[in-house]
Parts: sequence; C-alpha cells; structure tokens
Amino acid sequence: MSESRFKVSLTPGQVRQYVKDGLDADLVHEEFHDLGDGREIGTLIFEKYFFRVKNRVALVVIADNIYGTTEVRAISTGSSEGMVFAFDWGASKDFAGSVQLILSSYIVGD
Repeated sequence: MSESRFKVSLTPGQVRQYVKDGLDADLVHEEFHDLGDGREIGTLIFEKYFFRVKNRVALVVIADNIYGTTEVRAISTGSSEGMVFAFDWGASKDFAGSVQLILSSYIVGD
C-alpha cells in the first residue's frame, strides 16, 4: 500500500476531471457530492494491471475542500506479488504518485 497526500489550488471537481483525463487506468467507480456552501467531495477508484507484479492494482483518489483548501489523497493497494510477502517492485508507489504528477502544477503548501 502507498499513500500520497497534498493540497492543490483547484476545486475537488477540477481535480476529478484532471485525474480522469490524465491517468492511464480503468475507472471503476466515481462519486461526487456537493455539500453546500462551496464545499465538495469526490472519490475516484481506478484499477490497472502491472506486469512487474502480475496483478491488478487499485487506486482510490479522494478530493475535498471541507476545511478550505482542496486536499487530495491517492491510496493504492492490492499490489503485492504474493500472499506472504508485501513486496510490489514499486508499483503501488508509482500508481499513487501518478496523481501527484498530474496535479503537480497546482500543488500548494499548507
């Protein structure tokens, strides 16, 4: 499992669109909720086959601006090559990190 967490100068809706357009993976689920008062939360779930681990890896992307600035969380899981060892040749980190690369122009500090 790998997690990437950062803040961006986009709305959650814009994050959702940039990630959907920029990520080379199968979108398996999408949710978006307008919470009122300009607050939003969106969730995207992707799946991609990685040859290096001979397995499909899942990626959950959550973007919300509940507390002001939009926070993005990208969590990848299911990338272990075997049942006993949790070693994935970096597939999980690469998949989670791809969201940060897509949004890199919009990342802001705390």
